[in-house]
Amino acid sequence: MSQYTLTLTLPERLTLAETTLILARLDRETALHPRAGVVLNAASLNVFDSSALALLLAVRRGQITRGKVLRVSGWPSRLNQLATLYGVRDLLAI
Repeated sequence: MSQYTLTLTLPERLTLAETTLILARLDRETALHPRAGVVLNAASLNVFDSSALALLLAVRRGQITRGKVLRVSGWPSRLNQLATLYGVRDLLAI
């Protein structure tokens, strides 16, 4: 059984208004690759709120259910600060 990594890019905007659609897209894409670990590239994020953290945690839960790990790369500094403020940064460790 070969293991590989699926890299997905988050959009420029990720607020409460976009979360449901983006989470559905990520769920579909990760379901197509059930054996893959997932890397979410957050470098494009420019406009976001705490819903972005909720989305990352939801994807993380899905990966844990599959016995996989979620990695987030390209952390914008404001997202890093927000994750630290909410106390979830270690759960989303790089």
